[in-house]
Amino acid sequence: MPLSMTQEVFITCAVTGSGSTQNRSPHVPKSPKEIADSAIAAAKAGAAIVHCHVRDPDTGAPSRKLEYYREVTDRIRDSEVDVVLNLTAGMGGDITFGSTEKPLPVDADGTDMAGATERVAHIADCLPEICTLDCGTMNFAEADYVMTNTPGMLRAMGRMMTDLGVKPEIEAFDTGHLWFAKELVKEGVLKDPALVQLCMGVPWGAPNDLNTLMAMVNNVPDLWTFSAFSLGRNQMAYAAAAVLAGGHVRVGLEDNLWLDKGVLATNAQLVERAVGIVEGMGAKIMGPQAVRDKLGVTKRAPRG
Repeated sequence: MPLSMTQEVFITCAVTGSGSTQNRSPHVPKSPKEIADSAIAAAKAGAAIVHCHVRDPDTGAPSRKLEYYREVTDRIRDSEVDVVLNLTAGMGGDITFGSTEKPLPVDADGTDMAGATERVAHIADCLPEICTLDCGTMNFAEADYVMTNTPGMLRAMGRMMTDLGVKPEIEAFDTGHLWFAKELVKEGVLKDPALVQLCMGVPWGAPNDLNTLMAMVNNVPDLWTFSAFSLGRNQMAYAAAAVLAGGHVRVGLEDNLWLDKGVLATNAQLVERAVGIVEGMGAKIMGPQAVRDKLGVTKRAPRG
């Protein structure tokens, strides 16, 4: 496939994630106020979309509490800064098994399994423009942890998102996830054209080499919109690679804590660096309303 560089690029900032990064950098936001403030700063720096998880304000551990999502949503929407809101719906599919000789019962401390309605409850309440749909199951870094998203679960969640008028961002960690995403569109579970995030370099999904990136890109239908990212020191290289491959950009503390060697980043600094890369390539940065128009989404108030 010949490369076709994107001329108008939107940047997504993945603000905090659910990984155990809360004690590795003072800039990783934990409370709803910190997450919202960091998202607003990223928007001011040039991010058109902010992708938000929530955490326990005291421990920084990942959380699914609706009230935290609602506070983040309200704080961002009540600010003077316009930005497209993208909330995760990836929580609630975590299984940590026991030992290799005795995998059952599962490790209760590392397991968080919820039904489709519960996993989408905060989406129904907050009504963001976008929410994520992790389009497959995969071994995820740790020895006994599996990110679990069955075809039946994804069909149920996808239908709920579509019925709510919230656009799913398909999180594809490998080519099979794109295969199933195309099936969901074929079945009418998701609307065409779809939105995709290519998640590169996440153990043990698609490795972040350029051959694999282009294999992923070549499996995205022509009319779909995609972004791509990689982790750690490859984050900014992938900002350039994604644009060159015809896509859009994701940066943020969910994926990378560092601005330079030995220098911990803020979300705003990572967005500013990405803006410089994109503009240095000759492309323009899209604002939030231009992104809404492109993706066919509408900014709405949360349910009362």
